[in-house]
Amino acid sequence: MKIKYKNPPLKIYLIVGLLWSIWSLILFVFKEDLHWTDYVWILFAIMFLGSYLYLKQFQYLIIENGFINYYSPFSTKSKKAEIKGVKKFAGDYILKTDKIDFTINTQLIDPDSLAVLNAELTKLNVGWK
Repeated sequence: MKIKYKNPPLKIYLIVGLLWSIWSLILFVFKEDLHWTDYVWILFAIMFLGSYLYLKQFQYLIIENGFINYYSPFSTKSKKAEIKGVKKFAGDYILKTDKIDFTINTQLIDPDSLAVLNAELTKLNVGWK
């Protein structure tokens, strides 16, 4: 099951990517002599639209087949059985394993998905702090 992002962060990536795309299109059509810095705008557009597509596809977390996949720039994959404890701090969840601790920012998660995440974390039968 996918733990989804709230819509506003995703919409921001889409809107900014489209704005950079329009701006770079205007530059390429109406500007006679292009400078190398004008190509940076198309790079920004590709980065934001690519981020939007990546986040839309993979979402925040995927819990399936006994694993929790946390998608970030440095993605983390952990077995649910390896989780030794869950700590709730400032509204976030910190999942502790022997190898790594990772933080789940609950403010980025859709409220419906947050209820599913809470249910999954209570099924783990580990110590809560």
